[in-house]
Amino acid sequence: MFGLGLATKIYVAVDAVDMRKGFDGLYGLVRDQLGQDPLSGYLFLFSNRTRTRLKALVWDGSGLWVCAKRLEKGRFRWPAASEPSAA
Repeated sequence: MFGLGLATKIYVAVDAVDMRKGFDGLYGLVRDQLGQDPLSGYLFLFSNRTRTRLKALVWDGSGLWVCAKRLEKGRFRWPAASEPSAA
């Protein structure tokens, strides 16, 4: 399991992402679209267009974690593209 400290930065990809992406696809999005290092230890969050699915990518020091969640009802609250992508 991975732990997140109080100082862990969380980056949110505000544009919708193809949820078929796995380790390599999300790694590339972090590097190319967010301009961040996927091995930084920061938490990177991605959602689909309807905001019913979420994926998280994080480096724990020995490997990458990809975690997924699917809502059975409702939607995730997600920042608009005009809002900052880092929280």
